[in-house]
Formats: sequence, C-alpha cells, structure tokens
Amino acid sequence: MVAQYDETCLDNDTIIKAIIDAGYGAALSDVPKQTKKADIDSEDENIKGMKQRLIWSIVFLVPLMYIAMYHMFYEWFGLPIPEVVNHMFHGVENALSFGFVQFLLVLPIMYLNRNYFIVGFKRLFKKSPNMDSLIAIGSAAAIVYGIYAIFQIGYGLGHGKIDVVQKFSMDLYFESAGTILTLITVGKYLETKSKRKTSDAIRKLMDLAPKTAVVLREGKEVEVSVEEIVVDDIVLIKPGSGIPVDGSLVEGNTWVDQSSITGESIPVEKSVGDEVVSGTMNKNGFCKMKVTKVGKDTTLAQIIKLVEEAGDSKAPIARIADKVSGVFVPVVITIAFLACVFWILQGQSFEFALSVGIAVLVISCPCALGLATPVAIMVGTGKAAENGILIKSAESLETLHLVDTVVLDKTGTITRRKAQSCTNCK
Repeated sequence: MVAQYDETCLDNDTIIKAIIDAGYGAALSDVPKQTKKADIDSEDENIKGMKQRLIWSIVFLVPLMYIAMYHMFYEWFGLPIPEVVNHMFHGVENALSFGFVQFLLVLPIMYLNRNYFIVGFKRLFKKSPNMDSLIAIGSAAAIVYGIYAIFQIGYGLGHGKIDVVQKFSMDLYFESAGTILTLITVGKYLETKSKRKTSDAIRKLMDLAPKTAVVLREGKEVEVSVEEIVVDDIVLIKPGSGIPVDGSLVEGNTWVDQSSITGESIPVEKSVGDEVVSGTMNKNGFCKMKVTKVGKDTTLAQIIKLVEEAGDSKAPIARIADKVSGVFVPVVITIAFLACVFWILQGQSFEFALSVGIAVLVISCPCALGLATPVAIMVGTGKAAENGILIKSAESLETLHLVDTVVLDKTGTITRRKAQSCTNCK
C-alpha cells in the first residue's frame, strides 16, 4: 500500500493503527518492492493454492447440488435418479439423512473458504463491512438455519409430526451457501490470475538487467551481485553483456542496444562521457563505466515501479465501486433485518421471516461490482505490459478510450524489436 499524507498531521504509527483498526495488518516496507523477486515468485504458490481450493470446492459442491436438487434435475433434464439415491434421500422417512448429508458436504467447502468468514466478520466487528462481510453473513445464516431445520426434522420424526418434517426438509439452504462460496472463489481465482500477468511483466523487466557484474575493487576485478554495487564503482562492461546499473562511460567506445528501454531498434554509439542505463545491452566494444545510480534509483527500477503503481492504482470507476460497496453492504444487511421484522409483524412465523432475510443476504452476496472493475483494470494493464506497453496509472487506462489520434515521433516508425516503416500514419 502506498499512502499520501500530511506529515504535520499524521505519522507512520497513526496510519498503521488505522489500518489495523480497519481489520487489516500493516508494517513499514523498507525494501523497495521491485527488489524483492521472492514476492513475485510467491504468487505462483498463491495461485496454485487457490486453484486447489477451487477444485476441491467444486468436488464437494457437485454432489451437494445433486443431492439437494436431484428431483429438479430429473424434471428439467430428464437425468435418471440412481436407486441408491432414491432409497437414501427420497421420502419423509429419509428427510434426516437428506439434510445431514448436505450438511456434511458443505462443511469442507466452508473450511476451504474459511478466509471469507475470518475477514468478513472481522470487518463487520470493526464497523467497516465489505463484500466479504456480506458473503460471511449470508452463507453463515443459511448454514445455521439449515442446522436448525435438521433439528426440527428430527423433532418431527420423533413426535410423528409429518407436516413439520415436510416443511423443514424443503427449507434447507446448504447448497446455496456452498454455491456462494464457490462462485466467489471462482472470481477471486480469476482476479489472482489477472494480477499474475502484471507480475510476469515485472519479472521480465527484472530479467533485462544482469544479476552480477565485474567491478574494480582495489585494482582487482571482482564479480559481485548487482545489490552490492555502490555509486562511483567502476564496472567493466564486456561485449554482449547487459548493463546492470546506470552510469557514464569513463573508458572505451561501443554501441548499445537501448530498444528495451527507449524502443529504438538501432544501437546507439556511446563514447567516454556518455550515459548508459540499466537493462540495455552492450553490443560490441569493451568499456568501463562509473556508476551514478543503483537500486531503486536506476532507470529500469523506475520503469518497474511505474508498472507496479499501474497495477496497484485505482481508476476513478474503481473508486466509485469501492464507495458503492461501502454503502451497499450495510444497506443490504439493514434491508434483510427489516424484511424479517416486517413479516413477523405481519403474523408470519419466525422461520418464514428468517428465511426471507436469508434470501435477501444470499441473493446479494455474489455482487460483481466490487470484483469486475479491479479485474478489468488488472487485465488491461497486464495485457499491455505483455505487449511492451507501459501504462502509468489505472486512470490513464480508463481515459485511453477517449484517444482518437496517436502522434508518433521521428519518421513514424513503430518499433517492435525490429524497425518497420509506417506510411500514412495517424
């Protein structure tokens, strides 16, 4: 997270406390994000874990849906009902096993997606509910009501009240809770994969610069990692090797391929006093350079920072979505509560009123507003980065649709690793 604030009014500790109070964790990041390649590599594990979570959620959801709605599948699609299913779950006498098996199948889905409950209820208790809060409340309410219905079914079977058994065997919402959790996980998985595209672009940018360099230390040539290079070091650049950091030539004459940075496909001649930047390639001459910029100050690091900021920034439409979500969640919760109260005042049973409130929460859960916008931004910036287009911010991406003319410099050449002539460019 990047925060802009007035240092006369706030400090780091106050900001961190506010973030923690909102239900998140925070700590100062002293190391620039672009230098921590391990953070990008860890996303592979994150995607793999989320994919496994999604697969197992579907594995348990399919039999849950079939058991809960097998009679509808028969009516709608003509699917045959296996005799074992009909024998175990059909009829009033099997109502208890019908409900209890659904409960057992939804438990693994709840455990796999427990993070929604942890974050959702934490945000709710912190008085800053979000979409996770709505998911947690809706699915938890459906499951709790389903457990209550199972007890009522057992009571009805034990006391011969068949009408109670029939009523509550139709009031099980375990499949709704499982479907909500699985569908939201599908969206989260797609969002994570779209973010991975931007990370891949950052990884490719990182790979432009060599990981080691030969430096003159006390008159001797020493090979060191790029992180060990300091300003004013003398770095030896051999033909065909990459330039690790920014600097200026102090000895030698060469041609440098700067296409990865400037887009210019033709190598540029460099002599003593000329500047060279990280991520470019020395073509043929041996030279020495004096380091002027290292770490986060290099040209390549600044480009990586721009790509990261584009992925992390919010477009105006995304900020609107956040504001709407912040109002939407408490409004839905309020409507669900008022719906319960209304039907109780109308003389309906508590079970009916509660089922109405649950229906409001469940229907509102898979809201795409807070998910579709950031996914669209991430996919847009990620795809652009894959094709060598660096977008400075999400706001720039949003306003791009207003562009009807592109003005090209020089002779109108569009560089795609090779020079191509462009006639009648507009």
